[in-house]
Amino acid sequence: MASIPRKDIFIVVFVIFCVVVLLWWSQLYSKVHISLIWIQSPELDVANLQNIKEDEFSQTVVMEIHSTIRSIKSVKNIDIISLEKKQLFLVDKQNYKPQSNDNSRKNSYFNSEKLRQTKQCYKATDYEKFDCHPETGATMESCEQRGCCWLPLVTRKKSVHSRNITNAQASVDVPLCYYPSNYPGYQVKERNDTELGFVAILEKSVPGYYPNDIKLLNLEVIFETSSRLHIRIYDPSSRRYEVPIEVPHPSEKASNPEYDVQLSDMGQPFNLAVKRVQDQDGPTLLNTSGAAAFIFSDQFLQLSYRLPSIYLYGLGEHRDTLLHSMEWTRFTMWAHDQPPVENSNLYGVHPFYLVMEDNGQSHGFFLLNSNAMDVILQPSPAITWRTIGGILDFYLFLGPSPADVVSQYIEVIGQPFLPPYWSLGFHICRFGYKNVNQTLDVANRVRQAGIPQDVQWNDIDYAIGMRDFTTDIERFGNQSAMVEELHSLGMHYVIITDPGISSTQPKGSYAPYDLAIKMDVIIKDSDGKPIVGKVWPGETVFPDFTSPDAQSYWTTVIKDFHDKVQFDGLWIDMNEISSFVDGSISGCPFSPFDYPPYTPAVNGGKLSYRTLCASARQNLSYQYDVHNIYGLLESKATAQALIETRGRRPFVISRSTYSSQGRYGGHWTGDNDSSFYDMYKSIAGILPAICTSILNMNLFGMPMVGADICGFRHDTTAQLCQRWHQLGAFYPFSRNHNDKGVERDQDPASFGEAVAASTRKAYLTRYSLLPYLYTLFYKSHTTGETVARSLFFEFPDDVRTYSIDKQFLWGPSLLISPVLEENQTMVEAYFPDDVWYNFYTGVKINTRGETCLLDAPMDVINLHVRGGYVLPMQEPALTTTESRKNKFSLLVSLDENVIARGDLFWDDGDSLGTVERSEYNRIYFNASKNELNSYAVYIGFKEQPMLLGNITIFGMPLKPSVVEVNAVLQNFTFSSQTQVLSVPDLKINLLEPFLMTWR
Repeated sequence: MASIPRKDIFIVVFVIFCVVVLLWWSQLYSKVHISLIWIQSPELDVANLQNIKEDEFSQTVVMEIHSTIRSIKSVKNIDIISLEKKQLFLVDKQNYKPQSNDNSRKNSYFNSEKLRQTKQCYKATDYEKFDCHPETGATMESCEQRGCCWLPLVTRKKSVHSRNITNAQASVDVPLCYYPSNYPGYQVKERNDTELGFVAILEKSVPGYYPNDIKLLNLEVIFETSSRLHIRIYDPSSRRYEVPIEVPHPSEKASNPEYDVQLSDMGQPFNLAVKRVQDQDGPTLLNTSGAAAFIFSDQFLQLSYRLPSIYLYGLGEHRDTLLHSMEWTRFTMWAHDQPPVENSNLYGVHPFYLVMEDNGQSHGFFLLNSNAMDVILQPSPAITWRTIGGILDFYLFLGPSPADVVSQYIEVIGQPFLPPYWSLGFHICRFGYKNVNQTLDVANRVRQAGIPQDVQWNDIDYAIGMRDFTTDIERFGNQSAMVEELHSLGMHYVIITDPGISSTQPKGSYAPYDLAIKMDVIIKDSDGKPIVGKVWPGETVFPDFTSPDAQSYWTTVIKDFHDKVQFDGLWIDMNEISSFVDGSISGCPFSPFDYPPYTPAVNGGKLSYRTLCASARQNLSYQYDVHNIYGLLESKATAQALIETRGRRPFVISRSTYSSQGRYGGHWTGDNDSSFYDMYKSIAGILPAICTSILNMNLFGMPMVGADICGFRHDTTAQLCQRWHQLGAFYPFSRNHNDKGVERDQDPASFGEAVAASTRKAYLTRYSLLPYLYTLFYKSHTTGETVARSLFFEFPDDVRTYSIDKQFLWGPSLLISPVLEENQTMVEAYFPDDVWYNFYTGVKINTRGETCLLDAPMDVINLHVRGGYVLPMQEPALTTTESRKNKFSLLVSLDENVIARGDLFWDDGDSLGTVERSEYNRIYFNASKNELNSYAVYIGFKEQPMLLGNITIFGMPLKPSVVEVNAVLQNFTFSSQTQVLSVPDLKINLLEPFLMTWR
């Protein structure tokens, strides 16, 4: 028998040695339960270690460190600085009490006997530690004062100090100061069933380290629907601010809830967990056990719990990847005028997330709170919410699909508005148009290049001194005549307005200000006087949209200006509120609203940074509470004013948004840069999953969203603009816009024929697909479906789709794969496991469940159609006014079973309430085996003919010998190479059923 090689013997011995070492360490780690801590007290003695109830092995290990402890104990006055260089192993169960210090905070919290009890500081991993001292500059002393465990770590990678001197919060990382497992908090005192669920009373006997603890709380659990759980935690003795958005109020308890709510027994520490009823052995969706302490004080509320998965999306508005990292990540929410950058609070606030669980199911969570907050993700995985006011009012959505989660969320915040059809066309704007002639020149240049355009915009250039609701005829020209010309071309017109109303004009000379003062609808300072900020026109005041008279005021000023300039929509900007001075021209008082005990990691380090004082008074509450919903309330008031002014569907685009913004208008992602990186980052925000991009906004119930094509800030390039127009042609809201300071125009006709030709191709494709896009918006309006969506929405079982943010879908069936890098004519695209066809050629893609490299010439954006769907289309034109008169077509993409389905929603595209009044047509299409048929679910709009002129079928297995429509022979073409059947020159009335067969 051959001898064993020496090399193999060495490997076996080495493996055995490693196993022995691991077993020894496991025994040490599990039996002794030691943890690395810093020693503070000179009273520490070996007697403190005698409570250990372990075997001889444990006692031996403890005694091995006894001599070191005794040497420290002999030092009467411990030098903390010198100790910072020395680490000791101590058993977690030692009876350790912090040293009394005359300079320490001597309040009831620190002197509490319960907090002086043994702290259970053992944590299995750093990931299990929850931060007890998120503020900058934590020390051992300040940590101990909070009753928490102090443990400096070499594994920490970020500073305990803030990233800038104005920020109050330290970087998020493995905490040095963390909660012990037995940190004293609320206990369940009482529980009673109610008609809608149950209510429990939570009581806290130990004061917390933030002032004004609320000792007694109500926990109200409401079983609203089978898939929606509503939980409210509030002070029963004193009414606190709550977010004033309309939410459902069910009258009866859900009969078959899909969730199981588990609450601690009476007399036990408060813990809450939620599981799925049908999956008791599956993941717990929310579990507060072992997470950060639950805190409810007047100006600091903390809710922390473990998550079942690391796949988390949402939490807007921020610039980040589509799939958030759980590696110690913070999202700060406080609406702020900040161009999109990472690690900053941005324009809007959306405290909602969606989690993909490891089994492919998903759930969502919405915290209905509009105060400033930090949201912390850590690798446990876990999430911690820290907000500085209001109540804890949250919803859990059981899904189980991502689409179900978003629909359930939208049931709470409200269905998105149905946009006017013209708003789905191409929009062009620029800050810096000198006059009406230059504005018209751009529109005419684009039109002459054969590029579709529906809407021309103007920035604040049109106004006298940049004052709202004024038109500078002498400098800018006849704005009203320009609008008439645009309307004659079948186009529409949108203008900007800001909330800041100039306050420096002579009395009687500026009606918007005079009327605001007369109606008393201005935000006040802490002394009750109009608070004055500074924006484009100089010193300004701001309407209080929580005032009961605000709607009347806003409608009046909008109507009055519409009488002069017949705009079709409004673009509301600077509504975070943004101001060029901090707080006001007089600063802010030193109040608990302006300087709260805890300030989230807001840009600038204070709540008043480039906005109003948090102590500013509004009718409903202080800016401290309602700051984050200012943009939402202005959007609501603007939409209503447009309805009353024009009598047609409103079109509102807002920069600042909050949950339920989609009910009243859309959003653009702000002042982005002209760069390939910003173009890439725009995608994640439009997708349903916020970052500040298209996909995330769809997740937040705002399908009408887009980024400034070519970038707003800095000069663009021809190549960037060419690629960005290709991508932008598939933003739900598609607008080109740039800044006043850049040298050149960036409309697509300004770069020469190559850019114009490729943009023309992209937008003619968009316009041909508008019936499909409009149908998606109808579904969003009625059922809460997303318009632009992430791949994982359609393929939740495919983990490879979870992080894809360089491709997206329109609805379930059109895959968009843009080029996002400079000097590239190839693009990597992932094709989930399904049938896919090239949109332009009908060629079937052989790749399934893999990534492949696609040709992407400079004039091409890759589009692919998913098998199993019918896409309604229409012959494009230069405006939707003209394209709506053209014939429809159907693109039928057969799946592997030779089946496809689709539908079409159609109305007049502009009237109010067409869905509610049933003034629309709803038509379904089905393809199976050897036939395609249609049937109308409802026909209520007959004012325009609906003629079908062409049918194209992808994936036809064999060439047919005969094609008939309603038993009449038809001419057709068939490519055996591409397996595409085309039936042209049809005149089918879509208001009546049809049947096409082939054999």
